[in-house]
Amino acid sequence: MSQTKASQLASDVLRSTGVDVAECYQCGKCTAGCPMAAHMDLSPNQVMRLVQVGDEEATEALLGSSAIWACAGCLTCTQRCPRQLDPAAVMDCLREMSWRQGKVSRAARKIVAFHKAFLQSVERGGRMNEFPLVRRYKLASRDFLSDVGLAPAMVWRGKLHLRSQKVRGRAEIRRIFAACKEGRR
Repeated sequence: MSQTKASQLASDVLRSTGVDVAECYQCGKCTAGCPMAAHMDLSPNQVMRLVQVGDEEATEALLGSSAIWACAGCLTCTQRCPRQLDPAAVMDCLREMSWRQGKVSRAARKIVAFHKAFLQSVERGGRMNEFPLVRRYKLASRDFLSDVGLAPAMVWRGKLHLRSQKVRGRAEIRRIFAACKEGRR
């Protein structure tokens, strides 16, 4: 018997995260505790339900949703789940699928730009460096002036370092990034 589209999304999530979304009985505790729920177009329990449904329409709604990008990854949903499921891992998996398939919502483009800038900063310097991070983010997001007034105060308070700080072991960090990129293919 071939798998239906409804079970394919749930199977992909299970394979990637170890979370069997069929075990979610929609109690809503994940949503009740989520500090970002008010900023999401789909609540965490709705995300879990749509993964359960998993048909083409539900998959498109999920992968194009801004909710999966608004998730802060704080794990409150995971801690509150009476079934000991991991909705935060499901969100991570859906973000990866959305990004790989080019279905990132327009509302989440700045978030993706920040993620990429952050990872590039760590990959190159071995740690997050503020100035390269801000520079990469601003160029990628095309959001040049929204918070420019904060820079002088941040430099003055020592919160924004103009010189990058590097750590020892950068070669090992680059190998980790290379292995992750290789595993994605």
